[in-house]
Amino acid sequence: MTETSSSRPFASSADLEEKVETVEVLGDGLYALTAEGDPNVGAIEGEDFVVCFDVRATPAAARDWLAKLREHTDKPIRHVVLSHYHAVRVLGASAYGAEEIIAHESTRRLIDERGEADWKSEFGRMPRLFKKPEEIPGLTHPTITFADELWIPLGGDRGDLVLRWVGRGHTEGDIVAWVPAQKVLFAGDLVESHAALYTGDAYHRDWATGTLDAVTSLGAEAVVGGRGAVARGREAVDAAIAQTRHFLEVLMAEVSAVHEQRGTLKDAFDAAHSALVGEYGRWPIFEHSLPFDVARFWDELNGVERPVIWTAERDREVWDQLQR
Repeated sequence: MTETSSSRPFASSADLEEKVETVEVLGDGLYALTAEGDPNVGAIEGEDFVVCFDVRATPAAARDWLAKLREHTDKPIRHVVLSHYHAVRVLGASAYGAEEIIAHESTRRLIDERGEADWKSEFGRMPRLFKKPEEIPGLTHPTITFADELWIPLGGDRGDLVLRWVGRGHTEGDIVAWVPAQKVLFAGDLVESHAALYTGDAYHRDWATGTLDAVTSLGAEAVVGGRGAVARGREAVDAAIAQTRHFLEVLMAEVSAVHEQRGTLKDAFDAAHSALVGEYGRWPIFEHSLPFDVARFWDELNGVERPVIWTAERDREVWDQLQR
């Protein structure tokens, strides 16, 4: 029987293969967990405490990471930092037992406004990431928020951890965690290394210009992006930032050209796919993300400033429309 578009699963919902998880030591007390294209998370060790950057999709998934982290440090987790509001980054927070949960003030608003819908949306799109979803106690809400910058003294000779909003990008509230003493940056989904971009809630023009310029200006020598490999060394860091910018620029150029010619959203998707698949098609989440990426930038071209909330129903409508 021929499969119809309405029965075709989301690309990531059909991805059921477990990924190999690897703890990478980036410096003195700096750790990242990478997982072959699944979301990365990190940890920064202070003199007598730990700060965790992003928390995975469920408490059970978070415990898997914490068990690996405990092979390196037994210090208590004082702070959890949420890079942004997406469910796969925030719903595992209860496993950490942290004193404080820190996020940008826009992330707090986005959780209140669309966190429930995003949870249902992401669970439908990427069920494998939601290990034991019944353990999720509810939405994760930050206890501390900031607008531009927040410094956390790490103690001893470890210097400071700088949490910074560098501009609108992957969402309106993404923050990075910067360790100047070791020149290591935890960039969340603002930078990807050997992974495609999800831009369904993005501000494409800001991200591709001022936001990535601000990331570049930090002068990081190692970057943990949202997915994919850790970029180690200046050359690799520059390449990861350039890859991220190039993906955005090609996407915008192709979709804009179709929009100017009064084509359809499907035409725009086909053009963007053709232009990007050769370089990015083999990388994690490309086929899954691109329909949502194109739909969001199409909205921007139509004057929709803030991203339309993704619901399970809207996900299916866009996916079916662009996969025919």
